Amino acid sequence: MSDSPAAQPQGAKPAAPPLVINIQYIKDLSFEVPGAPTIYTTLRAPPRVDINLDVQGRRVHEGQNVFEVTLAIRAEATEPTTNGGAPGARVFLAELSYSGVFTLNNVPENTVEPVLLVECPRILFPFARNILSEITRDGGFPPVLLQPIDFLSLWQSRRAQQQASVAAAPRA
Repeated sequence: MSDSPAAQPQGAKPAAPPLVINIQYIKDLSFEVPGAPTIYTTLRAPPRVDINLDVQGRRVHEGQNVFEVTLAIRAEATEPTTNGGAPGARVFLAELSYSGVFTLNNVPENTVEPVLLVECPRILFPFARNILSEITRDGGFPPVLLQPIDFLSLWQSRRAQQQASVAAAPRA
């Protein structure tokens, strides 16, 4: 038997896909170069860039299966240190919150969290990566090119930390 539309009974609706991307958007974007314009003439080597990444998911409306997932990326560049000295001055700071609104259809309750914190960020990541790359390049610096992120490991690590903190909490 085939799954073609002709094989479906008259009036039957096709099943909704389990994950629907409603919209993707820049929720917040900030780029600052505190030492401009001097930094452009004094920087002699590519800056050191530290990346901080976070994923948040929240239900948009109570009682509905519509969620906002935000991928927050902070890229802070500092002047390279010499001879193991103190960290150099801040070169630039880029902060991006890139979000998507997703609808989950017939997703079992025990898989909602991994879908929101693993699959949804996988969808958002290439777009956020591109925005960060372009904003740093347009800011006059080498583009920050994020390497692929293993969102499954990130989620598993976060869950393990949460479970460890709950287990370590004093009982009343």
